[in-house]
Amino acid sequence: MTDPLISPANPLRDPRDKRLPQVAGPCVLVLFGVTGDLSRKKLLPAIYDLANRGLLPPGFSLVGFARRDWEHEDFRQIAYESVKAHARTPFREDVWTHLSQGMHFVPGTFDDPGAFDALSMAVKELDDTRGTGGNYAFYLSIPPKFFPKVVEQLRRSGLADRREGSWRRVVIEKPFGRDLKTAVELNDTVHRVFPEESIFRIDHYLGKETVQNILALRFANTMFEPIWNRSFVDHVQITMAEDIGIGGRAGYYDGIGAARDVIQNHLLQLLALTAMEEPTSFSAEAVRAEKAKILSSVRVPGDLEASTARGQYAAGWQGGVSVKGYLEEDGIPADTRTETYAAVKLEIDNRRWAGVPFYLRTGKRLSRRVTEVAMVFQQAPHLPFSETDTEELGQNALVMRVQPDEGITVRFGSKVPGTAMEIRDVNMDFAYGESFTETSPEAYERLLLDVLIGDPPLFPRQEEVELSWRILDPIEEFWASRGGLDQYKSGGYGPDSTDELMARDGRTWRRL
Repeated sequence: MTDPLISPANPLRDPRDKRLPQVAGPCVLVLFGVTGDLSRKKLLPAIYDLANRGLLPPGFSLVGFARRDWEHEDFRQIAYESVKAHARTPFREDVWTHLSQGMHFVPGTFDDPGAFDALSMAVKELDDTRGTGGNYAFYLSIPPKFFPKVVEQLRRSGLADRREGSWRRVVIEKPFGRDLKTAVELNDTVHRVFPEESIFRIDHYLGKETVQNILALRFANTMFEPIWNRSFVDHVQITMAEDIGIGGRAGYYDGIGAARDVIQNHLLQLLALTAMEEPTSFSAEAVRAEKAKILSSVRVPGDLEASTARGQYAAGWQGGVSVKGYLEEDGIPADTRTETYAAVKLEIDNRRWAGVPFYLRTGKRLSRRVTEVAMVFQQAPHLPFSETDTEELGQNALVMRVQPDEGITVRFGSKVPGTAMEIRDVNMDFAYGESFTETSPEAYERLLLDVLIGDPPLFPRQEEVELSWRILDPIEEFWASRGGLDQYKSGGYGPDSTDELMARDGRTWRRL
């Protein structure tokens, strides 16, 4: 019998034919937190873009759930404005008309059983009127403190109970807890209602084309594998820098900080994809197994004073505009010790990476927005040139740019034209926007489609979440036992302590 959790295969489709993209089957997507920024700026536009690309079924339905006293038309108007403002693909009236016919709204609060009973009736009515087949995905775009209430309401109302031939899936946004203890508690709460194969934990970085291209670069090409190890690599830098402050996220961000917000999920996932061994296939289980092996091999240095750095942004200039410091932001307590910049040095205890440090850094209000993985290679053991010939020659590097300029750069030495043997660094560049006629889809497009199809390789499982917290918890505990934070000027490169971290190892950060 076919597993109802897996979307049925089209018997007329040859899996080798790449001309036809995989399309979701009949289903309902229930969006909790539909009034939030994530829904308005990312999720609703991504749903439209999927419809515009022909990747949603004709009967696809979207149900919004929020406390607002809205009618269906009010929700459709909000969705319309979001799509017009933020959609990636051109607006087409016929696509919007068809999509909006399946949009419905259910008002209510998370602690109101009657609202969830009304939601249950609404999705059953859609099964009858739009042929959605009892297939429901619940997207919890809400603060984690509400997860237990919503999951319990889904259980009590019967919404989480799947009948034969249908599926139920729940989507959880990061953060997955604030430490190992709360992550385990969250997992237990969700598992009481949904099995692991029905839980999709969203880390939107894993939906980015360039993140997936790390695997293609490594395992589809012969030229990189022989040098992808401790014999040739000096160190690896993984960076996510932002040029913005916390904006209106003070209530969420303060008490969480840069390490919990970014390092625990985005950067450790990038580390795992960069360092993992080749999986036996690109199936969810094979990829996740290799990532888990790497995360379980990560070692936190014993001297955390010398191997970590953190700070808060101070007032300064950003893009020619005077900006506030973190302590001056609305809603931030004057005595907060929440960091807006964090850097850590990690090592991996296995044969491939023994002795190769991985430096992870993230921060807000830095000089520019960039996310990249830079693999810096060892110096040549011997150079037959004079010292003056190579004084401008650095280390070879392979840089995988995740955003905003998606692509890959290879840095190597080349002779400068002229009579002298002068060698300096040059770059060879691959840019997605120049090499392919189709623009890269937004991460949420790919991830939402994978949820509706039931394809889980890009979603971290609970084991990966818990291993990530085991890495970060000792660092957070060390920081909690220390005093104040270094201040760094907005629009700069982070606190002085982050440069000192690298200098102790005789290295420097790549310039932002």
